[in-house]
Amino acid sequence: MAIPEYERIASAVRKPAAQASRNIKTIEESAASGEVAALYDHFRTHFGRPNVPGILKCFATHPPLLRHMMDLSEHLIFSEGSLGRKHKEMIATYVSSQNSCPYCADSHGFFLRVHGGTAQTLDALQSGDLRSSGLPAAEQALLDFVRKVNLNSHQIDREDVNQLVQAGWSELQIAEAVHVTALFATFNRVANAFGLASQGLLALCASDAVAPSREDALVERDRS
Repeated sequence: MAIPEYERIASAVRKPAAQASRNIKTIEESAASGEVAALYDHFRTHFGRPNVPGILKCFATHPPLLRHMMDLSEHLIFSEGSLGRKHKEMIATYVSSQNSCPYCADSHGFFLRVHGGTAQTLDALQSGDLRSSGLPAAEQALLDFVRKVNLNSHQIDREDVNQLVQAGWSELQIAEAVHVTALFATFNRVANAFGLASQGLLALCASDAVAPSREDALVERDRS
């Protein structure tokens, strides 16, 4: 399975160094055995990333959970669905920034850039200032809804859904946005509680290991 962001990490000249969790011990690759070792090997060969990310090492403390989370991530996050990869990574980055999760905000901010998100969009998602992002009104509406799902889901009502439909989103897209938001609310809490630090993937955007997006290239051309 070709994952562009993992291909970028694998080909990077300066690969980010893995860091141990600060709070709760995870299952490191060198200590993995049995089902966990087999799942780690499947991840490396199936996704093409040479090292297992920290969030999976957290889930490996309960092997059945690791197996299900790998399957869920592959089919919900790392694939096109009702929402495309770019919109999914926008949601992941925005929710992770709201939840003060440096691990997920960094990694999915990097994934967003790989899938065409501009530096301006990334800054807006990280700061929460969507109105200055230059995002289309429909995307701003979707992210406003995502924020409500993440922080005040008990206040969601049919009118919230109707407003998104009027903005051009289908109910299947809205439903998928809810699923992605809820999944990252879980990821963020696991990463923060275990004490995962940022992997420093966004630093790759400043090196020649990650080419600028087409949008950034056009902006730079216009400035010159």
